[in-house]
Amino acid sequence: MDFTSKSVLVSGGSRGIGRAIAQAFAAKGARVAIVYRSNQAAADEALELLAGSGHIALQGDVGRAEDVENVVAEAISQFGQIDILVNNAGIGIDHAVDQVSFEDWQSAWQQTLQTNLIGPANLCFCVAQHMIENGSGRIVNVSSRGAFRGEPTQPAYGASKAGLNSLSQSLALALAPHNIFVGAVAPGFVETEMTQDLFAGPKGDEIRGQSPFNRVAKPEEVAHAVLFLASAGAEFTTGTIIDVNGASYLRS
Repeated sequence: MDFTSKSVLVSGGSRGIGRAIAQAFAAKGARVAIVYRSNQAAADEALELLAGSGHIALQGDVGRAEDVENVVAEAISQFGQIDILVNNAGIGIDHAVDQVSFEDWQSAWQQTLQTNLIGPANLCFCVAQHMIENGSGRIVNVSSRGAFRGEPTQPAYGASKAGLNSLSQSLALALAPHNIFVGAVAPGFVETEMTQDLFAGPKGDEIRGQSPFNRVAKPEEVAHAVLFLASAGAEFTTGTIIDVNGASYLRS
């Protein structure tokens, strides 16, 4: 896969899966714009790890429509184009239905859907206008195994990712006539700095045992699937949702 001359916008690109995706694209020759919400130190560190030159970090909360418009406009201003959009930013908030107040329940749903579904939808809209004008593009959305298996302690997370899958497939149909291809990847548990304490704790062995490989995914394995969907030659996979869960959950 060669992404030389391509410009990529990666939301949530400063840490974890997003950072691995940004690194993978940069290693293949792309210019990368990382979108981060507030941790500038992490964004600066992520930029330093990218191969090549010309990469940028853009501050913005994808849950805010005005921030979405601003980061897309700034990326286009600096790069001249956005060839590939990767919607990776997301949050998860514990709000088990039998353990929280109604007020906390509502707050968790509002925050999660705003960041995990409405934000990506707005990014897709803004970037798609540019891609339609240019006559081509790729959009890859990072979903989750939880969209299919369910998330009992974070139901809004599972619902938001199921919505993101549906959004991906709807846009695949709507944008194909414009030579824009849309897909999604659905990871299970992934080894990142945000999950390391969980895996080191009492639930670690049970989580690793969900896969016959007896481990969780590496961020680079998710990035590999993202690059495939964004690559030349993958056009007829538009609308696809690729599971990256090590056979920990098999759906028909």
